[in-house]
Amino acid sequence: MQTDPKPGTLYIVGTPIGNLEDITFRAVRILQNVDLIAAEDTRHTGKLLQHFQVKTPQISYHEHNRHSRIPELLEYMANGQAIALVSDAGMPAVSDPGYELVIACVEAGITVVPIPGASAAITALIASGLPTDRFAFEGFLPAKAGKRREFLESLQTESRTLIFYESPYRLQESLQDFATVWSGDRQIVIARELTKLYEEFWRGTIAEAIAHYSQREPQGEFTLVLAGKPPEQVQLTEAQLKAELLAIISQGISRSQASRQLAKITSVSRRELYQLALSLEIDTESPTP
Repeated sequence: MQTDPKPGTLYIVGTPIGNLEDITFRAVRILQNVDLIAAEDTRHTGKLLQHFQVKTPQISYHEHNRHSRIPELLEYMANGQAIALVSDAGMPAVSDPGYELVIACVEAGITVVPIPGASAAITALIASGLPTDRFAFEGFLPAKAGKRREFLESLQTESRTLIFYESPYRLQESLQDFATVWSGDRQIVIARELTKLYEEFWRGTIAEAIAHYSQREPQGEFTLVLAGKPPEQVQLTEAQLKAELLAIISQGISRSQASRQLAKITSVSRRELYQLALSLEIDTESPTP
């Protein structure tokens, strides 16, 4: 196991999104032993470093100085220094200018090592109660209303669970746009102040969320988790349903299994389909439940 940072390497270090106990032992060790820490806000990161008694010097790296700072950081690493990149909270380079530094390192042949840590998107998703097998993280929504609606329209057919970051100042506007562009009855989970003292998960429909936050001023940082578009259910006549059931049963599948299979893609319940299946006259010998 590597015990010390390697010279000339960029370490992407995850930091807590709220609760300081969520930092990893490895992250603290790396921060203690690199030559320099590139921080989004040196004052904010300074409090974290002080808490864990890390004495490593810092240098600012953020949205407004990234173009001038990247060549400087590359030169440091080319000369053998190990640098840790941190953001104010969570994983650097996710909805963060750290991405551009990573690309510059890759292009320059500099080793990039991730030090995993907390992520608001994943933290909200796993506790949301919405499907986690397929999801899409979309970061911060556009600030301007027109561009935000246009962006949401591009996601109208997205069936995966969707994750967004949003500020308290635009939460109500974004919820209204969700209802306008999509549907007010779509399920949403609103996670607030994750891992902090006032952590909260609100669950309901978009329409209910609009009503909820019209009575309560949004406070804190928000992660929004929305159900994807439900699959279109096929509308078939009784004759068509019987034909589909016959086609499935002819493949050697039982009436019960055929009914269950067809129910997944139609608006008809499995019980109704099973009654139809029992009424079918099947010439060839087929399995029965």
